[in-house]
Amino acid sequence: MKEPLIFDLSRQGRRGICFGTSDTPISPIEELIPGNLLRSEPADLPEIPESEVVRHFIRLSGLNYHVDKNMYPLGSCTMKYNPKINDAVSDLQGFTSMHPLQPAETAQGSLRLMYELSVMLSEIAGMAAVTLQPAAGAHGELTGILLIKKYHESNGSKRDKLLVVDSAHGTNPASAAIANYETISVASNAEGRTDIDDLKAKLTPDVAALMLTNPNTLGLFEKDILAIEKLVHENGSLLYMDGANMNALMGITRPGDMGFDIVHYNLHKTFSAPHGGGGPGSGPVGVCEKLVPFLPVPVIEKTDKDGHPYYSMNMDKPQSIGRMMNFYGNFSVLVRAYTYIRMLGAEGVRRVSENAILNANYLLSRLTDTFELPFPEPVMHEFCLSGDRQKKQHNVRTLDIAKRLLDYGFHAPTIYFPLIVSEALMIEPTETETIETLDAFADALLAIADEAANNPDLVYNAPTKTPVGRLDEAQASRKLNICYSGGC
Repeated sequence: MKEPLIFDLSRQGRRGICFGTSDTPISPIEELIPGNLLRSEPADLPEIPESEVVRHFIRLSGLNYHVDKNMYPLGSCTMKYNPKINDAVSDLQGFTSMHPLQPAETAQGSLRLMYELSVMLSEIAGMAAVTLQPAAGAHGELTGILLIKKYHESNGSKRDKLLVVDSAHGTNPASAAIANYETISVASNAEGRTDIDDLKAKLTPDVAALMLTNPNTLGLFEKDILAIEKLVHENGSLLYMDGANMNALMGITRPGDMGFDIVHYNLHKTFSAPHGGGGPGSGPVGVCEKLVPFLPVPVIEKTDKDGHPYYSMNMDKPQSIGRMMNFYGNFSVLVRAYTYIRMLGAEGVRRVSENAILNANYLLSRLTDTFELPFPEPVMHEFCLSGDRQKKQHNVRTLDIAKRLLDYGFHAPTIYFPLIVSEALMIEPTETETIETLDAFADALLAIADEAANNPDLVYNAPTKTPVGRLDEAQASRKLNICYSGGC
């Protein structure tokens, strides 16, 4: 379906709303707005009735892919369905009418919510305290790295290197570079886990920390985590966990119990807040006891006032790394995460991870006979296949497979990541998908593999059922043009 631009639907003289004559005297616009701020000619806006405006955007929404339409099998991105109750609670007037500068005594409900959320997140990950300030996962990483820097500086140690396992998220070395650390890559072994011998060789006295994702981006749990923790701490370094894959751990095991000093959470992934275009995100950071003094300010504290709990925001933290964001993070996301956890309860939080692991292994079992599995063993919440077989036998690339999936009504999984897997297809179904949806997704991938063998041109030319065909992605990234030609 071709949907015209709203400007093309416009007809001069049409109106969506007409105001009647007011009984209240209204000052001329020139008296309300300085003349230098007034337009010399009317804005070029479309003229269109309300009914056509609504229908236009409804038609457009049907052309877009979104989580209310079908699953997002994005490995390491944890794009789960977001329960609508989360949105309903965040839209309560008491929250939406709050102002970040109003006195603490008039914001006790919101401060209590944030305090209790930090306590719940601390318990889930086994950390001593949590800051809710960071605005996203990568921002949480940067916060964690600044905490690492501050800790070593407070001990008079000038360490300038960070170790990052080669299966880590790309934001890990980027965050390290922003904080002026040199990034050293640690290799994975034949099992797809951290190579202990390579780690030992690179744990020099100038290493500030090891950044690790557990389970890693292959969906494999680092079974030698206790040995890794011992090596890192014996070197005087800190152990940082990228919490993007927390969806596999909740209620089952805790990073703090594994010896991690710092962990960031992705509320827009694990804790079911809107993700991507539906954002914003949120990336709280949890720390062990010795790092608590360095957390960003303000710190929300609970005291007693007139026999009742009282919540305040304490700025008096002389060892703090300072603010990481204005006020106290993306509050509406915090409300959604709080609602999600309270609705689940302790038992439900564990069931989320159990079902995510079950869904991933079920889906994997349906696909491993057709696609290569580089590291053949049970996985946690996600798994990484390879399209090497299709590429070698039929010259069909992983990119072609991903594009063809769009014709079957599914968003493509993460592709070509992690870099240690050739022609990678990284898939995470999450716990929110039913077995019927998982089977439909598996059937689509299996059908595409059959097309690659018997009708490869169909896959090369995909997608064919989307509003636009295959784009030149290299050109699009270099010559981005999102302007309406008649108005830009």
